[in-house]
Amino acid sequence: MTTPLSPQARAARLEVLRSEYMAQIIAAAARHGDPVRVAPYVLTQPGTERHADLELIEKYAAGRGWQVTRVTFADVGQPPPLDQRLGFGALCRLAARGYAHGILAIARPAITTDNETYAQILEHLHVRGVFLAYLPTEHDAPA
Repeated sequence: MTTPLSPQARAARLEVLRSEYMAQIIAAAARHGDPVRVAPYVLTQPGTERHADLELIEKYAAGRGWQVTRVTFADVGQPPPLDQRLGFGALCRLAARGYAHGILAIARPAITTDNETYAQILEHLHVRGVFLAYLPTEHDAPA
């Protein structure tokens, strides 16, 4: 009998899985000679904050050598359930059709803080050849 993982340990394992999926998809793009394309996603009100978040995302993507889609995606307010987020749904459909290799957000809470939902999203996107990426935090080691 195994002991269930604590939420923090589960979140850490999911982050490792997310990183592995991201590396696989980026490597596949490189093998095909394709530039990595990412679609920005923000969870914030329209206006100055949204514009600033999108600028940070674009700057980070450029630093990684990634192309950013011309279309950006957003939802507003406190994080509603994912199935009620029109922007996130549209983003996932665009990426799954091959227009982006990845979804780039400021941080994981913009997607979900629930580990089970997050695991499902990672799998759903991975089988469609799409990764999730976030901007580094002050706690992240330089890449």
